[in-house]
Amino acid sequence: MPHLADYPPMLLDERPLDLDEPGGIYEIQYNGYRVGAAFDRGVVQLRSRKGADATKWFPEITQALATIKGQYVVDGEICVLDELGRSDFDKLQDRARRRRWYAGASPVVYCIFDLLVNRGVDITRQPLVKRKAALSTVFRPSRPGILVVQHFDDQAGRIFEEAVIPLKLEGIVAKRAASAYLPACVRATG
Repeated sequence: MPHLADYPPMLLDERPLDLDEPGGIYEIQYNGYRVGAAFDRGVVQLRSRKGADATKWFPEITQALATIKGQYVVDGEICVLDELGRSDFDKLQDRARRRRWYAGASPVVYCIFDLLVNRGVDITRQPLVKRKAALSTVFRPSRPGILVVQHFDDQAGRIFEEAVIPLKLEGIVAKRAASAYLPACVRATG
């Protein structure tokens, strides 16, 4: 099974957003715990952005990933979503503070936005849109507790005005459609 230590997270640059920039794709932003997952034949590892083993913190996510055949590494956010599908970070912190499931715990959802290893093959150098297309096939049919984050190619301004602002969502994330997955340590050093 691939080691999550080999796949540190790619981090966003926070800057003003040009919603008309050519070559961009856009996603609704979720506010949760950044978690990478490696899974293969029923064995699942979850790691936080800083490398903590989160496998036992979210057993319902571990169980959902264990049902998928093949060797994969994905990147996403563990979130607690409210009735409108907005992330509720306070409820997530209450849940995660105990580092396990417990009676009355808020259910979590793994909002997956990238695929790094597909059936044992590292695809981090492939364009983001190809990785996202492969990601959607991995989770077909859908599984409880797993949300594949969809992207849109245009009309980001309209979606921001008509959905993000009125629903008080976290925001929009812009990504380059042709970009490779470059972990923060790689980007910082060259």
